Amino acid sequence: MSTTGPASRATVYGYPRQGSKRELKKATEAYWAGSSDAEQLLATTRQLRRERLQLLRDAGVEEIPSNDFSLYDHVLDTAVLLGAVPPRHREAVPDVSTPQGRLDRYFAMARGNDQVAPLEMTKWFDTNYHYLVPELGPDTSFALDPEKPLREFTEASNAGVITRPVLVGPVTFLLLAKPAPEVGDGFEPLSLLDRIVPLYADLLARLRAAGAEWVQLDEPALVLDQPAAVLDALRGAYATLTAGVDRPKLLLATYFDRVGEALPVLRDSDLDGIGLDFVGPASANLADLTAAGGLGDKRLVAGVVNGHNIWAADLTAALDILENLRGLAGRVDVSASCSLLHVPLDVALERDLDPGIAGWLAFARQKLDEIVTLTKGLTAGRDAVSDLLRANAERLASRAASPLVRVDAVRQRAGAVADADLYRASPYGKRDLVQAERLNLPPLPTTTIGSFPQTAGLRSARAALRTGTMSPDSYVAAMRDEIRDVIAEQEEFGLDVLVHGEPERNDMVQYFAEQLDGFLATTDGWVQSYGSRYVRPPIILGDVSRPRPMTVEWATYAQSLTDKPVKGMLTGPVTMLAWSFVRDDQPRADTARQVALALRDEVTDLEAAGIGVIQVDEPALRETLPLRDGDRAAYLAWAVDAFRLTTSGVRDETQIHTHMCYAEFGDVLQAIIDMDADVISLEAARSKMAIVADLARADYPNEVGPGVWDIHSPRVPSVDEIAEHLRIATDAFPSERLWVNPDCGLKTRGYPEVRATLTNLVAAARQVRPPI
Repeated sequence: MSTTGPASRATVYGYPRQGSKRELKKATEAYWAGSSDAEQLLATTRQLRRERLQLLRDAGVEEIPSNDFSLYDHVLDTAVLLGAVPPRHREAVPDVSTPQGRLDRYFAMARGNDQVAPLEMTKWFDTNYHYLVPELGPDTSFALDPEKPLREFTEASNAGVITRPVLVGPVTFLLLAKPAPEVGDGFEPLSLLDRIVPLYADLLARLRAAGAEWVQLDEPALVLDQPAAVLDALRGAYATLTAGVDRPKLLLATYFDRVGEALPVLRDSDLDGIGLDFVGPASANLADLTAAGGLGDKRLVAGVVNGHNIWAADLTAALDILENLRGLAGRVDVSASCSLLHVPLDVALERDLDPGIAGWLAFARQKLDEIVTLTKGLTAGRDAVSDLLRANAERLASRAASPLVRVDAVRQRAGAVADADLYRASPYGKRDLVQAERLNLPPLPTTTIGSFPQTAGLRSARAALRTGTMSPDSYVAAMRDEIRDVIAEQEEFGLDVLVHGEPERNDMVQYFAEQLDGFLATTDGWVQSYGSRYVRPPIILGDVSRPRPMTVEWATYAQSLTDKPVKGMLTGPVTMLAWSFVRDDQPRADTARQVALALRDEVTDLEAAGIGVIQVDEPALRETLPLRDGDRAAYLAWAVDAFRLTTSGVRDETQIHTHMCYAEFGDVLQAIIDMDADVISLEAARSKMAIVADLARADYPNEVGPGVWDIHSPRVPSVDEIAEHLRIATDAFPSERLWVNPDCGLKTRGYPEVRATLTNLVAAARQVRPPI
């Protein structure tokens, strides 16, 4: 193999922020609780950045990013960078002359406080990471605040490393923003591009003066289907940014899918480098780049290691791609497909994992080794890494041959599913009548989404069970005590449909993964979901089945304590996939069908045990939507089928609920209708009930529970505030088909705010409820 041309370099777009023991989470929450101060929090962040820098350097990463670290969210960081702070947050925290003032305004934007609501939060493309949505208007006053990127670049420089600062690009920032609440219809945030590009140019000049050689501008919005107007805006913005005399070299990075129609714009620009994803759907970038004749002398950063999943890369196949790319750019460097923010830190932290299975996996630390190996193989030839390639091939072969992966009985059952298994026995109009007679609920019935606060005592009990210091019988008794208290609390509030509170559940996906064959749960595989919220996504490594009931005992015990209906609570098949690391050796539709059949068994058992309301949550339906329009119909078909397969085996009188949150639902309204749940509850508080009007315009035929309490904020909304939300909802949608509930589960909240808000929620429902 020829090794002529500039030597390739190993790099990454970003790295996990939390620390090996989630030090960032602990330090941030201590600051929020008032048990530490601003300097202590900032000292922790400095230490975490030093450790990350050393780790990346020791791993052999030759070009290391900076400014990919965040206290909460990188899109929020960009809003602060540009001075795009809503007036309500400026007024709530007017003094930012001190570190504490800066932090308090920042966290007010992220979480709200007693005086002010936070920014809306939604999903980052098709990941389970949440970003804060900037609020912009024609009167937004921008002003550059370059302190963070300059400080983090200088920190690394002082440690002897010239990093590549990372910024959310101006086009993506504006496309992810929304009009501020007070802005009228017709305003497009992208119209502000000419006002923020000079700020970017100013920042680039400052970074160059500080010693930056390259700056990375992330423009993942380019992998969406973009109209010509957006491409023209992109062309103009980067013509301005590349025209600067005193600027660093610019690397524009895209990821998560193919770049498509934006590729000619990028190729013909004066950008110095372009980063493209070559994994999964984005593998089409190779053919597109070849057809376009390559990038000329530009640098190409090739994302050939999957930054979105945890399976060990096929290094030989990745080298094939890299070698095909060598003639299509002036220099080809090697990276993960996207920031490694989306995978856990290190397989080595999984001390109880079978070594054979461990060899199938690559978390962030192992992906660094893969990137470095591929870089060496591309630069020095395959012989230089032949032993590593051979070992990699052996691990891939052992996975493919493992009896954990393929179970014939599961495959036969999935293959026997018939169309009749996907439909309820009767249409909603008939089901509604028998459910109303069985449940006897008032207008605007009140309920919650499922979980109640996860107290320190509950977490300690689960830990004690794991370590063997609490017996299974004692654990069950402790959980029953908690369920009894939760049921009593709900009856005191006056809620109409109750939940058991889920005290036994560590996470809405992991809990089920630990009981389903084909899943693997991790012990330290933490991934940031938003802010200080981290989850441990399970791994789907083989064919999925349910060996025994998972929730029936808890649900029936809760129902025995009350005459009011208690919901059975399950996580739906699409969310089980979306919030897990999914096997990559078969179509996702096949895996979803296997999970749906396992959950169908649980739904049937709940019904047989007398549970009359069963909620199957699908908050991930929208976030899993493919980024390109052309790929969406096929996904929605199998996703809706999986939900219906899970829920359609029950009698008419059993009421099926589902729940979705923190996503833009406009793209999936027809799919929501096609799911045919009797009741859907949706996040709605931060968006001021906008989804209710959307559903009304779409002629949604069933029942809706728009969330009236944003549970991701510590605020306690008043009766009047909740009543106002309800009136907006009843103005848009028939009140006889509306429910009243929070936006999401309550596990992250404390009991004082839960008690206060649920009391207010019930009072507001009674205030707005039409007379019977």
